[in-house]
Amino acid sequence: MENLLGYSRLGASWEGFVIENIIACLPEGARALFYRSAAGAEIDLLIELPGHSKPWAVEIKRGHSPKLERGFHHAREDLEPERCLVVCGTDTSFSMGNGIEAMSLHEALRLLKSSC
Repeated sequence: MENLLGYSRLGASWEGFVIENIIACLPEGARALFYRSAAGAEIDLLIELPGHSKPWAVEIKRGHSPKLERGFHHAREDLEPERCLVVCGTDTSFSMGNGIEAMSLHEALRLLKSSC
């Protein structure tokens, strides 16, 4: 476990795992996108769901106490998503303020399934 947690690409591996699981549970007609502006504002995953006029923004962080970079907030201002989720290594869901919800992958998948 110590070797795994010390692996330099663990965060990128977690991000890929989360994205694969979310895409696998999306309903027919949904689209999964990546967003990055010319100025560097970035969101890991944008989800366009059928019947929703605005996308959902998903940021992925491996830790239990996620910190969001300025680029996420700028991208959020650009896109004005319907929901903002931070999928992280937490066991409980909690608000990060300003309409941003932190949650486990399991909870994010449950939320997506119930919203379609």
